[in-house]
Order: sequence, then structure tokens, then C-alpha cells
Amino acid sequence: MIVIIQCKDRVGLVADISRILSEAELNIVSMREHVDKAESRFFMRLEVDGTAEELQLKDQMEQILPEGALIHVNPVPDKKIVVMVTKEYHCLADILVRNNFGTLGATVLSVIGNHSILQQICDRFGIPFFLIPYHDDKEISEQEIIRKINSYNPDYVVLAKFMRILSPAFVKNFSHRIINIHHSFLPAFAGASPYKQAFERGVKLIGATAHFVTDDLDEGPIIAQQIIPVNHSYTAADMVKSGKEIETAVLAKALRLVFNDRVFVYKNKTVVFE
Repeated sequence: MIVIIQCKDRVGLVADISRILSEAELNIVSMREHVDKAESRFFMRLEVDGTAEELQLKDQMEQILPEGALIHVNPVPDKKIVVMVTKEYHCLADILVRNNFGTLGATVLSVIGNHSILQQICDRFGIPFFLIPYHDDKEISEQEIIRKINSYNPDYVVLAKFMRILSPAFVKNFSHRIINIHHSFLPAFAGASPYKQAFERGVKLIGATAHFVTDDLDEGPIIAQQIIPVNHSYTAADMVKSGKEIETAVLAKALRLVFNDRVFVYKNKTVVFE
């Protein structure tokens, strides 16, 4: 059983939580906790052995924790996701392979693309693909995408190199539930061909960032980041190849952390228990 807690900090929280679990005859096998002193905010993730009535345990926790505490007891272990794509295949392919072999930690319900180029790979893995192009009226296209996503009721929406800017109205429908991956050159190398721009500038590090999507473009709470060194021997094509590899790896790590309920969001920051 997993217990997730986020609340205002105060003295004695760990002791009170441990007492409730002990009285329920639940044995703590893993406990991670963090206090953000600046925000006076407490975060905890527990793995416990034993059986207990989940709603009753949550009710007991609510009685001893500060008002407004966020408590999740035994979150659904196998999350459900919808993936959104454009033309690049590397992140989607990795997700589909992991999903096929049961190592993703989630189930891919469908893929939505604004181009048809990736339908073939979805067909090979038996995953429904829906083509929803962007019209002149962006709102019409987004409403169609929202309806399709809601028909599956997923836990998360994953942008696997979905190369369109989502409107605040779209993001509001899935607050802290949209996960994006992008190269870490922003904002220095914004716009088209970031790896070509990086090559021309002779950068020595390239990287990728996975984050939750907010109204502020590419400025949402960060889940995972990674960089790798490059040098003068790299061509622009080499940088593109390395960039795709690191984007795939960082998104995979971020999804693993989120699906395992190891990521806490507060304001525009995250607490990540790896």
C-alpha cells in the first residue's frame, strides 16, 4: 500500500502519521519525507505492508493532519494515458515498446496526432490513432482533442514531441496532468531547428527537460532533466541524434517517477522522491 501526503508543516507530523499506521497494524517499509522551509510545506511518500480499509485510513489521517491536507491512499498502480504527437517518432516509439512489454507503469489508451505520419507505428502495436489536424480556428481543433481525450478519461496526457502550443483553456482541463518533453536549449535556442542553432553556436552541453504543462510556455514544474557533453567533432546531425536519445531517456524517467507517485507539485515546483 502507498500513502501520499502533502500539507502544511508542523511539529509532530511524522510521529502522528506513524501512530495512525501502527494502530492500523500497517508496517512502514519505506518512508521519504521533505519539508520546504520557505513555504512551510510537508511532503511524504510511504510504502506500507498490511491491509486496511482505504477510506477509513484516509479519514483518520485527515483528522490528525493540518486542514487542507492532500492525502492519497493506495493510488491506482497502473495509470492510464493518452499520448499526443506530431511527426517525430522517437519518444512515441519508446512509450509504445514499454507499453507492449508491460514496463511502462501505465496503459496507453490512444494516440492523437495532428499529422498522420505516426499512425503506422500505432497500428503495428494495436493502439488506436486519431488524426485531428489543426484548423485555422485553433479553438475548434482543441475542443475536438479535448472531447477525444475525455472519452478515455486518462490519468495523464503525454506530449511526445507534440509541436503545437496549447492554449490556457486547453491546459485548464488537465491541470498538472499534461507531461511534456523538450530540449533544454530554451529560451536561448527557441523556435525552429534548435539543434542546428546549438551546432552553429558551438555548445558544449545539450540536454532535455520533462515538465508539467502550464499556461507559461515551457515553464511548468520540472520533473526530470539531464545533460550530456558534446564537442567540436559533433556535426549538426550528430547533435540531433544525441538530442533525440536524451529526450527519450528523460521522458521515460519522468513518466516512471510520475506513474510511481513519486512527484509532488506545489505552486511551480516539484518534490521528487527518486
